[in-house]
Amino acid sequence: GGRAVDRLTAIKAVVSDFLERRDGDRIGLIVFGDRAFALTPLTQDRASVRQQLQAMVVGLAGRSTAMGDAIALATKRLQQQPNPEKVLILLTDGVNTAGTLDPQKAAQIAKQAGVRIHTIAFGGDGAAVSLLGFQLPLGGGDDVDEAGLARIAKLTGGKFFRARDTGQLVGIYQEIDKLEPVQRQGQAVRALIERYPVPLSAALLLGLLAVLRPRRTA
Repeated sequence: GGRAVDRLTAIKAVVSDFLERRDGDRIGLIVFGDRAFALTPLTQDRASVRQQLQAMVVGLAGRSTAMGDAIALATKRLQQQPNPEKVLILLTDGVNTAGTLDPQKAAQIAKQAGVRIHTIAFGGDGAAVSLLGFQLPLGGGDDVDEAGLARIAKLTGGKFFRARDTGQLVGIYQEIDKLEPVQRQGQAVRALIERYPVPLSAALLLGLLAVLRPRRTA
C-alpha cells in the first residue's frame, strides 16, 4: 500500500495472496526458530492456513533459526502424501543457528524423498554506516545464508530467489506459480438448479393431450 511495514507483515500479505491462487493444492505451514513445528497440517482448507498465518508473531518459535529441522519436518509430512509432486517453499531471513540437523543434510533427505525445495532469502543486506564513501557493516545486521540456500535449491531441483523488498517478494511468488502450476483444480461448486419443472410440465402436457384426444368410435 505504499507504506513501510515490518518483514512479517509483508510476508503475511504476500503469502496470503499466494494462497488465494493455489486452489486445489494441499498446503501446510511450518514455522521454525529454536525448533520447527507445524502450524497447520497439509490441507485443502486454505482459510485455516491463512488464519494461522495471520496469527503468527515474531518469536513464535523462538529467536534462533532451525532451518535443517524445518526441512526435515516438511519432508516427513510430504512423504505421507500420495501425490507425486511434493514441493517445499523455504522462506527465511537468517542463517541456520539451531536444531539438530544440518540444512544440507536435510536437503539430501528431501531429495531422496522426491521433495523439490524452492528457497527464498528475504531481507536487506545488513545495517551499515558510510565512512569516507565506504560502507561499514554494523553488528547484528541482516545476514542471510544465500550460498547455503542456493545449494539446497539446486540439490533438490528447485530454484533460489533473493528478495530485498516486498515488491521483489511478490514477483518471486508469482514466478513460483509459473514453476509449480496447480496440478489438480479444487472441487467445483455448482449452483443447484431445479430442473424437474421441465419434464414434469411435458409429462402433464402429454397426459392432458391423452385425455383430450377424441376417442375413436367403433
